[in-house]
Formats: sequence, C-alpha cells, structure tokens
Amino acid sequence: MTAYALFEEDPKKIADFVYSHVPIDPKKVANAVPLPYSQEKGYSAVYRNAYCPEKLVSRPHPTLDTLFALFEMSSAKNADIDCMGKRKKLPDGTFGEYEFIDFKTVYQKKVNFGSGIFFVLQNNPYKTDSEVHQRLRYDPSAKETPFIVSIFSSNRVEWALTDLACTAYSLTSTALYDTLGPETSKYILSLTESPILVCSKDKLPSIFELKKNFPEELSNLIAIVSMDTLDLNSTDAQLLQKAHSVNISLFDFEQVEKLGEINRLPQIPPRPETVYTISFTSGTTGAHPKGVVLTQANAVAACTYILCNVKTTSGSKAYSFLPLAHIYERTNLNFQLSVGAALGYPQSPSPLTLMDDVKALRPNLLALVPRVYTKLEAAIKAETVNNSNKPILQSIFKAAIAKKMELQAVEDGAEGRTLLYDPLLGVLRKKLGMDRLTAFTSGSAPIAPETIKFLKAALNVGMAQGYGMTETFAGVCVSQKYEANPGSCGAIAVTCEMRLREIPEMNYFATDEGGPRGELMLRGPQIFREYYKNEEETAKTFDKDGWFATGDIARIDATTGNRLFIIDRVKNFFKLAQGEYITPEKIENVILSQFPVVAQLYVHGDSLKTFLVAIVGLDPATVGRYISKRFQAKLNGNDEIVEFFKNPKHKLTLLQDINGSVANQLQGFERIHNIDVSFEPLKIEDNVVTPTLKIKRAIASRFFKDTFDALYEEGSLIRKEDTKL
Repeated sequence: MTAYALFEEDPKKIADFVYSHVPIDPKKVANAVPLPYSQEKGYSAVYRNAYCPEKLVSRPHPTLDTLFALFEMSSAKNADIDCMGKRKKLPDGTFGEYEFIDFKTVYQKKVNFGSGIFFVLQNNPYKTDSEVHQRLRYDPSAKETPFIVSIFSSNRVEWALTDLACTAYSLTSTALYDTLGPETSKYILSLTESPILVCSKDKLPSIFELKKNFPEELSNLIAIVSMDTLDLNSTDAQLLQKAHSVNISLFDFEQVEKLGEINRLPQIPPRPETVYTISFTSGTTGAHPKGVVLTQANAVAACTYILCNVKTTSGSKAYSFLPLAHIYERTNLNFQLSVGAALGYPQSPSPLTLMDDVKALRPNLLALVPRVYTKLEAAIKAETVNNSNKPILQSIFKAAIAKKMELQAVEDGAEGRTLLYDPLLGVLRKKLGMDRLTAFTSGSAPIAPETIKFLKAALNVGMAQGYGMTETFAGVCVSQKYEANPGSCGAIAVTCEMRLREIPEMNYFATDEGGPRGELMLRGPQIFREYYKNEEETAKTFDKDGWFATGDIARIDATTGNRLFIIDRVKNFFKLAQGEYITPEKIENVILSQFPVVAQLYVHGDSLKTFLVAIVGLDPATVGRYISKRFQAKLNGNDEIVEFFKNPKHKLTLLQDINGSVANQLQGFERIHNIDVSFEPLKIEDNVVTPTLKIKRAIASRFFKDTFDALYEEGSLIRKEDTKL
C-alpha cells in the first residue's frame, strides 16, 4: 500500500527556494581539498569539493529525491512555459521555426502515454505465460520495476516523453543505437527481455526482421510503438501485417496516448533506489556493450551537481543534439526539465544541419563534444583569422581575438570584456545564432586547451570542460567557464569523492612532482550500482571499499586548487619499437585544434615500427583555400583533391604543415611520418567511431589495416626528406 503524508510542501515553494540558491558561487565550488589522514600506500589522499568537504551531497532538497519529484516541482512552477519544441518540415523541404508545447501539456502527455503502455501490454494478444509477461500488470505496490521499455530513434520530442512516462510509472528504460548494428540490438532486447519498443517508423523493418530471425530470443517483445503517425490507408498497412506475422502488436504514439487518456492510471512515483535506466555503453573495444544500471538517486545526484554549476533559468532554451541514448545528453535533458528550460530538438541527427537549427533556436546553452567544437573552430577561423581573401577583415579579427585571449587569461572568471571589440564579435555571434549563448560545455573526450581559448575569445562566451562516464551518470567535475588557463576538468563534484591509484608500470605515482598521478577512483551517490546481469565485470570494477576504477589516468594539480586533469588511459597507449610510449588521442586533439584543414584524424602506431602513421580527413570548408594558397592550384571537387594528395610531393607538404602547426606542443617522437588523405574516412556507419565520435581503436585498426600496411610499406616521408642532401 502506498504511504501518504498528512501535509505536503507546495512544489512551487520548493522550486522558488531551490532556484534562489543555485548555482553556487563559482569560486566556492571551483576547488577541491584533500581529507586529512586519508592517504594510503599506493594511493593519493581522498579529495572532496572545497564547498562541503565534510559530506557528499545527493539531492538539491530533502523532498527532491527522484526525477519524478524534480519534474513535479518544475511543471508546477513552469506550467505555461515552453518545454519541448521541434521544427515542421515545409513543402519545399526546408524547416520552419521552432514550435513548442508547454510544461502542462508535456505533463498530460507523459501520463497518457505511460497509462497507454500498460493498456497495450495488458490487452496484448501475444502475451504468453512467460515470467516477463506475468509482470505486465499495473501494480502500484510492486517493489521493483515490472518490465523494461526500449527506445530506438534519434533525438525527438517523443523520445523525451517516453523517458518521462517511464519515470512517472516506475518503469526502467533502455536505448538501442543505430551504430551498434542489428546483432547488438538483438543482444540488448534479449538481455533485458523488453516487451515493448518505442521507435521511429524507419526502424520498424529492421526490428521485424530481428524478431523473425530470432523468435525465441525475442519472444518477450510483443508491442512496438511508432513515434511517427501510421496511415493504415497507405503502405503503412503492410507494416501492420508484418508486425502481426512476427507476433507483435503495432501502434503509433498518438494511439497509445489516446488509449492512455481513456484508460488513465494514477502515476506510480519511483523510489530513489528504483532503476531509472540501463544505459548500454557504445564502448570503443568492439565487445558486447555493458549495461550500466543507474538509479533514480544517481540521476538526481547528477542533476544536483549541474544545478550547483550551471546558470539556467525558466524560459531559457537548450539544443538537444547529442544522442539521447548516451548519458551525457540524458543528463542535459533531466537538468533542463528540472529548471524550466525549453528543449529544441534537431531536424535530423546529421551534424550538417546543426548550425541551421542553432540559428533558428538561438539557444542559451550548448552541450557538444570536442570533434564538433574543432569543426566549429575550423569554420570560424576560415571566415576570420585565416580569411586571406579579405585581409582587412582578417587583420581586425586577429587583433580582436588576440586581445580577448589576453584579457581572459588574466585570472579565473575574467570574461575579457572590451568596448572596442565586443560589438564586432557580437555580429559574429548573431550570424551563427549564438547571440543569446551564455556558455558552451564539452564532454565525452578531452578537448585541446587552444580550442577552448579560441572559441571563448571569438564568440565572447564562456566554455567549460567536464569529465564523466556512463558509470558516473555523466559529469562529476567541470571547469569554470572562464578558466584563465584552460585544460583542467575542474574540481570533483559535491556529489563525489576521488582518489588516484598509482600505476607503476606506466610511471604514475602519488608522489609525482607537480601533483599525484594515477588511475582515477570515484565513490559517491552519482556512481552506478552494477553492470546489468554481469557480476563478473561489476566485481572487477569496484574494490572492497566501494571505489569505482574509471580506467582514466588523472593528475591532481595543487597549484590550481586541486583540479583534475585527465592525461591518459590505463590501456589507451602503445609503445613504439624504440620504447617511446604514445597517447594517440592527445596528438589528435592538438592537431585538430591547430590545423583547421584537417577535420578528422586517427593516429596509429605499431610496437614493431619506429614511427606513427595516420588517417586524415580533410575539411571541405577550408581545404580549397589551403590548396590555392599553398600550392597555387585550383581543384574542382573532392575526388580531384584526394587524387592531388596521392602525389607524394603534395602529401609531404601537407604532412609537414600538419606537424609544423604543433611543433612546439608535441615531442619529436609524436610526429606523424605518413598519412592517407580523404574526406570523412571515420564514419559512424563503418563502426569505427561511436555516436559521440570517439574512435573505436580496436575496430578501426582492423578496418584500416590494409591502409596502414601500405603506409608502413611506403615508409616515413619525413625521414626521407630529412636525409636528402
């Protein structure tokens, strides 16, 4: 039986109280402190945020202990404010302005859809006597989530509504990814025994085919909800027939909403320990992804940390671009909903439409990944500081950006305002749809400090770099958005504590000069509980005291307030034949930041070889101007450009320019000696990068094996040039 309190606090009053106290003064949460007498042999001291070293925080208010409670608070406070929006496709193929629904409408839709989920499952003709199907009943007294709802689509309003509906009825969700392929989709659906899938219409044929090919393993899947409307007077009728042929009942989203409205059920508020989601990591190893079990308490702790650090108010707008299947964007979703912000969804999952959407939405906050930022940096440089076709404009922007960098480097928090250049940079911001932007955030992979410095200066806006993983429910630390010397990930969150474990075989020690170095270990309310149905991996990941081993190598810098720097991976390095250790991601990030002609880069080495080779993807926006200036040549089309760089002389010049652009930032053994040149060689559909554009090195090394063999066979272009008389 559900327990009810005699008195309940008004959600609007709770919202007023919470909103009035966050974010916390950046100076108060910017640093960490070591706990006295906490250092053990082989480890650094334990560090906590300097704001509250005596405790770890888990929620913003005693009553706000689940995402359900957060949304109840926010929707009561912001009922008539825009909540979710999308752009309607026009007859000419372009997209119109954003159209939004408000919080009270979203609230009604999530209750209707949640009720509808139970209706279509309880009344399903394909229900069997399996253990999973016996739990498809509405039961407010159940102590565990009755079943798992799967979601499969790119970012859209219906994705977020499904997520909210799951929380409203104490259901657990999980997500499938295009990039994981049918085998992994089958693996996730089978492992979770999910009875229902909510997906976009384009996914239906592939799911029907999976059910047909694996009827036993997917026997529990008996209902699919299309996020797109189904017209049964058209070819969509064939989809309905196909669904029934594989024992699946097919509905569209509006149908399920309507069924839920007619057969409405009271919500089932989750408890803090209720499993919110099982997030399957895309991973970079190529093995089956691990399902990270994340509770409502984990989710609220993650929101609490962002509330402490990010200033966003009711009515502000955010762009939901990164895949919602990943925990980074899922955290952004929960945070924005909790503060009354409006979420604009993309017209497509393609990066090519990102800037068009941003211009239409004019967001207040943008959360992206380093490889998107390096493309943005390259595009801005091509139009400003590298625009030799307009020398006066080039000169003005060089002066403006240099001055901004100088002013922003004076001290932490320095915005570098200048009456002389801010109006000019304001024109650039407005042209890009970023005139209302208050901050960028970057996560998922390291970003070069030079990129942060340039974007902060050029766009006159703060930029914060965070660190987190699926297992930590995204960020557990983030730098100040106006950090004088960018590069850190900031101080550990108020919701976590950290320490470093020495790695002697990699020469990382707690006593290293400049601060402790070693594998980052984390503990606290943000950290996940277990890997789904995988006791072996869970046991390997946690030590006897509950510390989670991240696999990332970090440095704690006392001179910057014990802020965290991620410097390596425990396994993400290799040794060249002469004994030098190489961290390829470091080389890639530095070059992508400094040499805008290169849009993609994959650095590869071999323990039997003495030099590095690389896969280079050229940037279509800047390469033409580079070729014209460097080679005095005018080429037509990508094919002609690729052919041009097959000429060893031209390839050598490009290679020398790449290495020369970072000569003062890399060691000699980190130079690249030969390259393969093309456009967009690293494609998600080839499974060589994750949806957040991290390179799957184990898979990519096999995919490009023949190319690397050919480059090593050709030999070092650099050494050939160095030995010429």
